[in-house]
Amino acid sequence: MTTMAIYRENGELIEVTQDFETIANKLHGAGVLFERWRADRLLDDSAGQDEILSAYRGSVDRLMKHYNFKSADVISMTSSHPDKDMLRKKFLDEHTHADFEVRFFVDGQGLFCIHADDRVHAILCQQGDLISVPANTPHWFDMGPEPKFKCIRLFTTPEGWVANYTGSAIAKQIPTLDTFVTRHG
Repeated sequence: MTTMAIYRENGELIEVTQDFETIANKLHGAGVLFERWRADRLLDDSAGQDEILSAYRGSVDRLMKHYNFKSADVISMTSSHPDKDMLRKKFLDEHTHADFEVRFFVDGQGLFCIHADDRVHAILCQQGDLISVPANTPHWFDMGPEPKFKCIRLFTTPEGWVANYTGSAIAKQIPTLDTFVTRHG
């Protein structure tokens, strides 16, 4: 179930909720769009980018038009991916983007952490969740040690996003996906 925990920068837990409206409202206060979409297309585990984008074409096209996105792709990760450890490490460091980052979880789960003001909002995103992190907002993503997710990503530039790492060690103060799920999921 989609879960959000809010932490102080030192890792002290402030609040945990699984109520979707509460999650969406608190994230909205941090400038983050959080919506629930229907991820109900029958796709097998081997479904590739073209098949996934085709299955959700109506929703993708609607978002592309509304936000003037220029491209969309699919990131798919499983525990058998040969670069899973390297990619996990790369995403775990706090970074920003000059563009906003949009992800729609078609399958699986991942932990998005948004560093807004003096709080960290850790959101366990599940199938059907759509999250949009504003440009220049410090954040990181944990796919866990045994990743399993498929996300549609949308970009306003054809080359996608470029990460600008902050150099902060704050991500080490917040539970990783596996610990978060054990405690709150």
